[in-house]
Amino acid sequence: MFLPLGFELRSVMTAMGKIVYYTAEGELWQTKGSTVKEDLPTLLFLHGFGGGSSAYEWSKVYPAFADEYRILAPDLIGWGNSHHPQRYYQIDDYFQSITEFIEQTCTEPVAVIASSLTAGFIIRLAVTNPHLFKCLILTAPSGLADFGENSVSNFFSQLLSIPGVDSLIYNLGIANKSAIRTFLEERQFADSNRVYEEIVAAYLESASQPNAEYAALSFVRGNLSFNLSLYISQLNVPTAFIWGKESQFSKPELGRRLANLNPNSVRYFEELENVGLTPQLEVPAITIGLIRKFLRLLNGN
Repeated sequence: MFLPLGFELRSVMTAMGKIVYYTAEGELWQTKGSTVKEDLPTLLFLHGFGGGSSAYEWSKVYPAFADEYRILAPDLIGWGNSHHPQRYYQIDDYFQSITEFIEQTCTEPVAVIASSLTAGFIIRLAVTNPHLFKCLILTAPSGLADFGENSVSNFFSQLLSIPGVDSLIYNLGIANKSAIRTFLEERQFADSNRVYEEIVAAYLESASQPNAEYAALSFVRGNLSFNLSLYISQLNVPTAFIWGKESQFSKPELGRRLANLNPNSVRYFEELENVGLTPQLEVPAITIGLIRKFLRLLNGN
């Protein structure tokens, strides 16, 4: 388990099972006469999807905010240490479980920092439940089928629907150390030298959990894909996008097209040179600085 200093695991129960989350507690973040954590504004960090994803994705970023905010960083259903229902998931499963998590852990509108497909989910949730959200800071948000351009191969999704083949592909192509390192170095990061052993080990630990294949295969089969461009114009929550210029799955050009559909709400777009899909892992110090800047700008501070 990769637990940052001063953080502990807690959990809440949802209709789909237990969601485990990381939060800052203990003496490390306490100072004499300091505010009780529950009285601090909350920052909710949500990881993206892919083989081995978990809240670890944000673990180099969220400790930087623990003295000023109440931090919540959950493993989503089917990932990390949270419950792994033994079935393939649909979009509504994540809408429901994320909404239940927010309702059980937050009493006021929350600032959400989220990435990739989960960031796309959050945009849709903010459209239907704007009262839950204070502002959104999103890295490369996507529905994976934006503007009708599906990122998931039809052949590959059909192949993964064959019983037995899906598990074989998962075990050989996703849930092993070599496959994870290759994916991180060649597809997720712009600079392979930024992939170090702890990152690979954290992804492997998540990918090796019992029934972990169901969430990952739901993702690559296309079960969770949608066209984000159909929803973003309805967004009314103040939002900022952060985009790695070398992101292979959703290009910054696509991000700007999405942002331009609703400039009143998507107020800031920051493109990072020589960065891939997950700036929070690749350049965490830069990401921390940008989150601080956008929290100030979006909240009017």
